[in-house]
Amino acid sequence: MSRLVLQSHRSPLPYPWIDSCLSSVRQWAESHQYDYRYLGDELFDLIPDELVKQHQQHRVVLSDLARLLAMRHALNEDYDSVVWLDADFLIFAPEQFILPYDSYACGREVWVQKDSKEKLKVYKKVHNAFLLFSRGNSFLDFYIETASKLLFLNTGAMPPQFIGPKLLTAFHNIASLPVMETAGMLSPLVIKDIIVGGGECLELFVDNSPADIAGANLCVSSCEKNELSNTEMEDVIKLLLNSGIKK
Repeated sequence: MSRLVLQSHRSPLPYPWIDSCLSSVRQWAESHQYDYRYLGDELFDLIPDELVKQHQQHRVVLSDLARLLAMRHALNEDYDSVVWLDADFLIFAPEQFILPYDSYACGREVWVQKDSKEKLKVYKKVHNAFLLFSRGNSFLDFYIETASKLLFLNTGAMPPQFIGPKLLTAFHNIASLPVMETAGMLSPLVIKDIIVGGGECLELFVDNSPADIAGANLCVSSCEKNELSNTEMEDVIKLLLNSGIKK
């Protein structure tokens, strides 16, 4: 089976720790003899010009559509399947990061944060920092059509996750999408607990995760929002690569 792994980010990388994430994915792909391709701004070339012009201030949202179009393009190139992993996704247990047999799949989000009353809450969703599509799957074209329609219709503000995790989770709540449970996502509070060796947030994450995760999106936006420092990201990467997270 021919398989392509796709990643993308603007250049130069805004934080040095992202390179550690990229390296982990490249090494994983190489170990399985998967083809690997890294895209820069050319990722956006497949988006209709009208949408680019309409939402030029929402580049993060456009990237969620761009990855879908790039994956479909790769399948049309004659790859049997294509995997997308965000640039800030770290594979820290590569021997357990085993792709499912489903014809498509997304990642698992177990997000731990405080609510308005400072009480810890867990939000269980799905995410698009990991995506898998095989040739002939029943979902990719529908996802692209729906996401494109929503963007064409929306002329105002929209959250960054509009056609990514929010739309995917809406699909999942209705149709129960295939999920790669080992492809996780870590909130800032969980990352801080990992760094200090444990805590309530990490316990909530582990208790609400359906399986041990083997890789995780580290959410570069946490650095951009000053919720986590560059040093904290480097520290959690070292810890995850050394010992991972066990359920």
